[in-house]
Amino acid sequence: MLVAAVVFALLLLLLDQGSKLWVEHAFEHHQSCAVIEGWLDIYSVRNTGAAWSILKNQIWLLLLIAIVAFGAILYFFHYLTERYPERYFAIFMVLSGIAGNSIDRLWRGAVVDFIHVHYYDKWQYPVFNVADIAICVGVGIFVLSSFIRPEKKPEAGKTETGFFRKLFRRDRKSDAPSEK
Repeated sequence: MLVAAVVFALLLLLLDQGSKLWVEHAFEHHQSCAVIEGWLDIYSVRNTGAAWSILKNQIWLLLLIAIVAFGAILYFFHYLTERYPERYFAIFMVLSGIAGNSIDRLWRGAVVDFIHVHYYDKWQYPVFNVADIAICVGVGIFVLSSFIRPEKKPEAGKTETGFFRKLFRRDRKSDAPSEK
């Protein structure tokens, strides 16, 4: 399952970079083309920040954050996945998205965004790309898996539980009033 997840992540990375190359060559900056009139456009923009332009023009800081996040995910990989197949895919989708946007920052000096979802002129979502989709879907799969899957039995001498279960678990003993 690990190999399949890695291959899938590499395909996502190729799709991300290929779609960005296509947008760069087919569209001028800030040029758009309706895919579904009033709902979905290809809109070529560059984002020098993170999501919603947070940390705008802080490319080296964003790269440092990406490297730290990438390294932490790899370091805690076994703990995060608990050997559940969907978590392998979820983690590698997130890593693929981090890599795709980091390549943009290094190669282009900004992230290429081009998917624009909106409702005519009444509502619009910030423009995004395939790497952003990979990160969001990967996180969503991971969170769902963390809540739905049963806890893995800890190995002898270990007391680990599911990542989110451990994070949100309430210890019933500590809720009881203490007697002094």
